Amino acid sequence: MTRRVVVALLIPVAWSPPGVDLLKWRAALAEDVVDLLARLAQAEPAIAAVSADLELAREIAWPGMPIFEVATATVLPVLKAAEQAGFDQGAVLAADAADLPGMILGKLLRPLSSKPVAVAPNGRGEGLMAVASVLPVPEWLTDHDLDSATPMTVRRTAPQPSLVESTAEWRRLRGPEDLSTLDMALEGWENTRALLGG
Repeated sequence: MTRRVVVALLIPVAWSPPGVDLLKWRAALAEDVVDLLARLAQAEPAIAAVSADLELAREIAWPGMPIFEVATATVLPVLKAAEQAGFDQGAVLAADAADLPGMILGKLLRPLSSKPVAVAPNGRGEGLMAVASVLPVPEWLTDHDLDSATPMTVRRTAPQPSLVESTAEWRRLRGPEDLSTLDMALEGWENTRALLGG
């Protein structure tokens, strides 16, 4: 049986809505992502954080949820940590996609049955929402940060571009223009919703 893990990566958050404390906003976004992962049927959940963010990771983790300490908040250290933990497939997800539907993650993991790497673009602006890989990590996969990477930059080092599958996109909450795209009818994201006034 294939062991899969989806890891919420605590990445820097540079913006919060007017009147909302940045640290509380970051924590709410991350907690909503972690809550989603804890309910996934097709993969085990985990959190990855640099040393300065370990306290936040412990605050939002569900009981027994693994926390990977990584040197940098980038993709490769997280995938390597998942590999060392004995997983066969791993995905790294930006912890600022609070209202992400679980089916988007399913679409990210599905190509790994035939492709070594899959990416989910950020639906608005540059960056990626998530990167998934078979484990051990392919030697050609170089490190990327989710804020600036694109499907093209991930494909650049692949022996063939077709080895990297681009899957369904979803936008992250990184600026005021992203707030207008929130769908109040979507279930979940209770912590972020509460900070926005319900």
